[in-house]
Amino acid sequence: MTEASERIDHPPHYTFGAIEVIDAIEAWDLGFRLGNVIKYVARAAHKGDRLADLRKARWYLDREIVRLERE
Repeated sequence: MTEASERIDHPPHYTFGAIEVIDAIEAWDLGFRLGNVIKYVARAAHKGDRLADLRKARWYLDREIVRLERE
């Protein structure tokens, strides 16, 4: 794999733990909203603006809660 593709496919904020977040999201079959919650929470401390990422996670979680309340 080239350095450019490493930055695209496996940047440092994706590969900080034993598994990549995308692998957990797919294994747990979380879907779009909950997958984004996990993604933003897991990567928040590794990207720069932790508070912004936690707010994004909350936004997706709130949307999922509203969806479930409507069912």
